[in-house]
Amino acid sequence: MRFALTEEQTDLVATVHTLIAKRAASMDLRAAIATPEGYDTILWQTLTEQIGVTALAVPEAYGGVGCTYIEAHLVLEELGATLTPSPFVGTLLATQVLTAAGTPAAGELLERIAGGATAAVMVPDSELVIDATDAEILLVLRGDQVHAVDPSAVTVTTAPAMDPTWRFATVTVDVPGDPVGTVDPAYVTTVGATMMTALQAGAAREALERTVAYLKERHQFGRPLGSFQALKHRCADLLVQVETARTMSWAAAWELTQPAPDRRLVHAAKTWCSDAFSQVAAEMIQLHGGVAITWEHDAHLYFKRAHATAQLFRGDT
Repeated sequence: MRFALTEEQTDLVATVHTLIAKRAASMDLRAAIATPEGYDTILWQTLTEQIGVTALAVPEAYGGVGCTYIEAHLVLEELGATLTPSPFVGTLLATQVLTAAGTPAAGELLERIAGGATAAVMVPDSELVIDATDAEILLVLRGDQVHAVDPSAVTVTTAPAMDPTWRFATVTVDVPGDPVGTVDPAYVTTVGATMMTALQAGAAREALERTVAYLKERHQFGRPLGSFQALKHRCADLLVQVETARTMSWAAAWELTQPAPDRRLVHAAKTWCSDAFSQVAAEMIQLHGGVAITWEHDAHLYFKRAHATAQLFRGDT
């Protein structure tokens, strides 16, 4: 297996990266979080209308781009690098659930997602629903049965989280909804775990890059901090963690495109990426020194994201 991006995939990553960077100049992360929606709606509109991120993993038969899950995974990695909040996590999870269901009813919903509709999935045994606050499509899993419920017919209550970049909600469903098809609940958890590895690998990479940049700029005893051998060794160890996490994340994404994904591989990747990101985030705070524990610095946001993603879609038995 050779992990290398195609020219088209490289262009997609570069385009998303550039768009996020340009938009950040107008609305930074904290400003986006503070909006009523909890994310930059203009950025999201651009991502859906100009790049078509919601249509990437939707089959062409339903108006999508017809790419594999991997392309959506790469977009998720870029969003994760900058902790960019958006409805993409919930929408992509719904896309995979509907694709697995494979029924005409699921196809109709996929057409809406390809057109830019946001979605969320209510997973069994989970108290919190990701991106349910303003989802236009709400899928409810009851055992292996998938139902589409009118979002206006349920009670959605925003659930504050320690990590402000996430949008969680509790959902009370009193209506049966329309049957869409069936899907293995374990597969849904596997998809979610794979998605988390993308967020983790992207964020770990960015956290390390910011830390190295700081060590090059910050001077002590007349020398850049990055010139001290002990700190070089710590950063080298972190680089191994980051590169391995990215490789394992891509392996999980590739596995998800196979007819029978190896769930053990996916959850092994999730465990590794969780540990790697947690370690990088902790070292980011340590190596930045006192500035990292201020509210204005982003280090604590990466630390919170690391612990949040580690808990989501763990696949515990």
